[in-house]
Amino acid sequence: MPDSKFALADSPIGGETFFIRDSRNMSEVDVIYEDNHLLVVNKPTKLATMGAAGQPTLHSLGCDYIRRTCNKPNKVYLGIVSRLDSMTSGVIVMARTSKAASRLTPQFANHSGDGAKKTYLAVVSGRVEQQQGTLVDDVYKDDAAHRMRVAHHSRSDAKEARLEYEVLGCDRELTLLMVKPLTGRKHQIRLQWAEVGFPILGDTKYGSERSWPTGIALHSWRLSIMHPTKKERMTFEAPIPDAWASRLGTNLLAKP
Repeated sequence: MPDSKFALADSPIGGETFFIRDSRNMSEVDVIYEDNHLLVVNKPTKLATMGAAGQPTLHSLGCDYIRRTCNKPNKVYLGIVSRLDSMTSGVIVMARTSKAASRLTPQFANHSGDGAKKTYLAVVSGRVEQQQGTLVDDVYKDDAAHRMRVAHHSRSDAKEARLEYEVLGCDRELTLLMVKPLTGRKHQIRLQWAEVGFPILGDTKYGSERSWPTGIALHSWRLSIMHPTKKERMTFEAPIPDAWASRLGTNLLAKP
């Protein structure tokens, strides 16, 4: 395993295959792992996963990467099975075959058992006193405002959003969190922490009044999936962005 700038908090669960990206070896597409079925990358901030008209996306860069490295000049298949917000960095998996896509997509609708398991790092404004816990809200889409909202009264279009968290470090003005979403609602982590008064730094859409060096202070740190053909659990990790260290200092980042 290549050296990482930051130490791991714990070891992967026995029996899993574990991959970590060395942040010193960056390329146009920062590949963590690839095989005939998967392309796992470390997405930078300010890059849409797909669908940005006239702009490069993770999907288009991934297709270009496959054409270049696999000598496939024509159209290539690369399936999007989950997304990261454009302002969020970190690990994301794409499917290189339709069979892989059909087997991966249900995993992201099921966050227990054989489902996909995501772990994020987030920096929020303020000091979170409770060291670990669960946030549960009913949330709905506000299409006019292009955002999600918490339903404070019964709504037919509201769905439950649930996450677990652990405080990794804090000072007087901010808290570093490890967050595990147990549901897959849009903007769930951003909305739920803003709702309890701790917006993610840089996230002006959800009430942050403090800037962040790149995008927002939300990073997809670890992703665990069942391989679509090998049927074994694999865990991938994207290192903490260098910009975080310049803002937080190494003491606060020692645990992850």
